[in-house]
Parts: sequence; structure tokens; C-alpha cells
Amino acid sequence: MWRYGLEVSTTTFDTAINQARDLLRWRSPLRTELWAARLTAELAASGQVQEFLRRAADDDGQEARLALAALASVNGPAEAGTPLIAAGEPAETGTPLVDADDPAEVTAPSQPYTEAGAGVAESLPGWVRRMGRVACDHAWYGKADPYGEQVLAVLGFRYDNGKEPHVLVVGIDQPNGGLAVDALVEEEKFLDELDLRPADPGWVARRVLNAFELTGRVMGARVADTLPAVEPFAIARARSVAGKYDVSGTETHDQVPGMEGLPGHILDEMPGAREAFGKLVEFVGDRPLWWSPARVSQFLTQWLPREAILSDEAIAAMPEVVRAWTRHHGDHSAVRRRIDEDAPRLPLLMADDSLASLNKRLARAAAGPHPQHE
Repeated sequence: MWRYGLEVSTTTFDTAINQARDLLRWRSPLRTELWAARLTAELAASGQVQEFLRRAADDDGQEARLALAALASVNGPAEAGTPLIAAGEPAETGTPLVDADDPAEVTAPSQPYTEAGAGVAESLPGWVRRMGRVACDHAWYGKADPYGEQVLAVLGFRYDNGKEPHVLVVGIDQPNGGLAVDALVEEEKFLDELDLRPADPGWVARRVLNAFELTGRVMGARVADTLPAVEPFAIARARSVAGKYDVSGTETHDQVPGMEGLPGHILDEMPGAREAFGKLVEFVGDRPLWWSPARVSQFLTQWLPREAILSDEAIAAMPEVVRAWTRHHGDHSAVRRRIDEDAPRLPLLMADDSLASLNKRLARAAAGPHPQHE
């Protein structure tokens, strides 16, 4: 990760001015934006935002103006019309976390920076105006660990002059609903050792925005110590991508990496397999890469008995469908063992009415008696 560090001066403002002086010599938009993101986190933590902006405006030196321009760049308003869908929920039922059509709601958190930095870049060297002017070349998405309990959402960028290519990597927690728990900025070669799949940039950008929005709404969310210093940069980059893609439609399962499905012969050769697979897809939702022993057990012993209405053929086919899904997602021995332990109990659990949710009981009553319950 590109980092910047100098000996700490007596005040945050004095330190920032000294750092900005070096940044003016280096002429690097990327270094400057990352510095501004860290400065944003420091000012927020210390409650010095307004005081810093006042001093920078009063100073009006080139270094102070660079600070204002950089802070405005990484704290710019969201692109209008970029909906944030509740991560961790199926897209069909997801609801916006932020009303992107309400300018007050979208821009309020960053308004002091955008107002203070408006037009300032025009008085600085030309390279400063490249901050934020990036194109997204590629995007990737995949597991950060064997069971997918954390996934990595990656967006690749370069500036409009083709220089300083970099990737934004955001770690998203799956068991706790899709929170952003870490982020870093690296060179693309950082991805060489990771098993990530190419993905749609607009979809990945939306997932990143959702994750940060959820993290901000969870009091005391456990995140990496390094996350706050990258968060403003990450959100600005994701917004720059989402604003260039049509994200107004409903997200489909086909867009979610890991939802490619199973080979057709598995579903066609076994009676009830397609019905069983439909319930598995419903369960994994938009987090199909998260497939651990605990999640398998939750599906077979809790979710299916509580929520699913299945034919006898689908119940009989479910263990093999789950095994096929497991082979499709890493084929880990611990997951296979858990299936072997839990699958034999499935018919009895499905027949136990005391485990059914109210919704399942009402749906079953409306559909009429099932042979299994006559």
C-alpha cells in the first residue's frame, strides 16, 4: 500500500502543511488522494474538521489549497441515482439504505469539504486536477478464506493519463451481513496470489458501497484499525464507478459471482433435484461464496425445516444437491463431513411440524394437505 509518514508536528494543521509541501514536489495524484483519506479520518476522530478548514482557508498558501482540493476530491458527493441495496438481502427484497435522489441525504456528510474545496484545484498545478479522474479497467470478486466467510471486492483503476494504475481491495464480512471490515490500495500484482474471478465493475462497486453503508450503521462494528484511513478513498472510487453504470435495475442471481449453478445433468438425472436446488439458491441469496461447515448445518438442520416446503423427491435429492454444490465451491473435507453427519436427519426434521415457521405453516395450509402430513 502506498503510505506517507512524516515526523508529527505540534498540530494537525502544521503536520498537514509539511506533508502537502512534499506532495507538491512528488506530483502524484494517487499519493495525494490517499493522504487526504487518512487526513479525513484523523480530522473526524479528533473533531477538528471545521477548525482545519478554517485555518486552511485563512492560510491560502499553495500547501493549504492542496489540502482543501484533496479533501474535496476524496469526500465528494455520491453520484445521483446510485441506489444502495441492502447487502445480505436477496435483491428482490432489498431496500435502499440511502435515498440517492435526496441531495441532502447523499451530500451532507461531505458537504464541508466540497464547499471548502470548490474551485481550489484550478489555482494549483495541472496534476492536481487529475485527482478523482480515473477509469475503472477491471473488477474482481472472490473468497478471502477457504470458506468464504470474508470476500474480497476489487476494483482496478488508472488515471485519465494512463498513469498510476492501482487496485482498491475491500474485505467484506459475510456472517455478519456484509460489512466492510478492511480496505487497502495496492498495485495489481497484489492479486496474483488470490483466487478471484472477473466481475462486473458496476456490481462490485455497488457491493462496496453497500458494505460501507452497513458498517456505518452498525454501532461498534469490528473492523480493521486501518479501515478508517482508506474508507473515504474507497467510497469515492466506488461511487465513480457506480455512477457510470446502470444500477437502477434489479440485481439478478446471474450477476453474483459463485451463482453459476450446477451442471445440468446433476439436476436432470435425479428426481426432485431442480426443486431442491431452487431452495438452496434461495438460502444462499447473494452470498453464495460463503459455504462453511456451520453454514451447511444451518441450511440442513434449521433453515430447511423452518422455511422450506419440499416434495418427498426434493427432500431425498437434497443431500446429493448439497454435495454437488460443495464440489462446486472448494470441495472442503470438513464441509463434506458435516453433510454426512446432518443429511440423514433431514427427512425427520422436515416432518417435524414444531420446527416450521408461521409463514411455512400458513403457506402449507393455503396449498392444501401434503401427502407427508395426511
